[in-house]
Parts: sequence; C-alpha cells; structure tokens
Amino acid sequence: MEKFSIVTGGASGLGFEFVKLLLNDKYNVVIVDNDKKELNNIKSKLDLKFEKKIIVLHKDLSNPNSSKEIFKELKNKNVEILINNAGFGLFGMFNDTDWEIERNMIMVHVMCTTEMTKLFLKNMIKKKKGKILNMASLAAFQPGPLMSIYYSTKAFILHFSESIANELKGSGVSVTVLCPGQTRTNFQKKVSSKEKKINFNFSTAEEVAKYGYNAMMNGKTIAIPGIINKILSTIHRFIPRSLATKLMRKIQEKNRNS
Repeated sequence: MEKFSIVTGGASGLGFEFVKLLLNDKYNVVIVDNDKKELNNIKSKLDLKFEKKIIVLHKDLSNPNSSKEIFKELKNKNVEILINNAGFGLFGMFNDTDWEIERNMIMVHVMCTTEMTKLFLKNMIKKKKGKILNMASLAAFQPGPLMSIYYSTKAFILHFSESIANELKGSGVSVTVLCPGQTRTNFQKKVSSKEKKINFNFSTAEEVAKYGYNAMMNGKTIAIPGIINKILSTIHRFIPRSLATKLMRKIQEKNRNS
C-alpha cells in the first residue's frame, strides 16, 4: 500500500522544506495550506521534479471543521507521517491586539494540531507504524511578553507532544516536537522590523527542517536545533523566572514590528 505523508502549512517556509525532504524519501505528500495560489504554483513545480503523488488541499486551519474535512478526504490513504507545521505570530500588547487573529492562532496552533493528531493517530497505532512531528518553538520554554498568545500556544504544543510521546512508547508510533529559534522565513518578516531585527543566531529554513526531519525519523522526542538554542532553552533554570520574562520582553521590543 502506498505510503502518504501530510504537511500543514506546506506551501512555503519550513513546511515547503519538509515537503521536499519527504518527496526525496519517496513519500507521497499531501500539502495543506490556506494560500491556494501558492499551492497550485508549487504543485506544478514539484510535479516536474518528483514522480511521487502530490495532493494539495486548500484549507483554512482556523476553521473548526478543517481537521475533520482533511481526515475525511484522506481516510482511505495510508498516512504514515503527519507534520503539524502550520502557524503564525502576532506582536503587541495583549490589551491592544486583535482577538480574532489571536483566536485563529489558538485554533491553528492548539486545536488543529491536537485534532489532526487525534484523528490520524488511531490508524497509526492500529498499524503499529507512524511518525508525528509537531512544530513548537524556542518560545515554548519561557513566557513571552508582547507575543503572549504565540508563546503560550507553543508551550502547549511542547507539553502535549512530550506527554503523548511517553504514552506511545512501544506502540510503533513516535512523536517529535521541533523547537527552533529564529529562522529565516516569512514568519520573521511579519513579526520583526528590518531596522531593529536581531540578526544573531539565525538559521535557514532548510537547516531547521533537515534537523527536525532527521529527529523525527530517529524517533527523538524533543528537537532543538543549534547549541545556542539548546542553552537558551534552559536559561529559566538558572535565573529567576521574573528576570527571564523581563529579558524576553527586551528582546521582543528590540525585534518589534514598527
């Protein structure tokens, strides 16, 4: 039976890098994204380069029904890999930011990641074979003033992934959570200004995706690319939490979109 993989947010950035890695490993790929034009564009390009099947699904993952719709369309496919990559950020004081955008962020990061995992996990367990990669962030390890909802949803993804990875030991199914630091993607362009952006410790989307992909294939639970990021993920253990929070605010102010 043909093996399929799913990548949400797969039309650009990290998601697109994951798509190419999967195709190189001879997986058929389902690319889910809300950018219909870009989906059709990359499908045309990838079809010329790869022989495997490429299915594109135009979905708004902030829609509460999106996960069920995806599952229904793919219920007869042998999905061995699920990469919950879709996400976005929003900068600003919580009192001033747009609740509709934040609600959509919670739907995409928390609800969609959780429900997609819930739906596709059952068949993986039944077949005793499967891999799930959830996209968190270095932001998952500490509070993030001025990006409070983003940091909080990434913390959820980290803890959720660690928990079910433990539950699934011995099942043939592994769960990996990828926690990158600053990565050169459209995400950074949207939440940072060119003038005040911190250019220290940046990785390329290709580097981060390759690291996360290898971690997933090897069944590693927590994947933090880069020595500096590994150190930063533990900083809250060595300084008072209130100081770590103040430090994160300073960084966000330096990196603000203005």
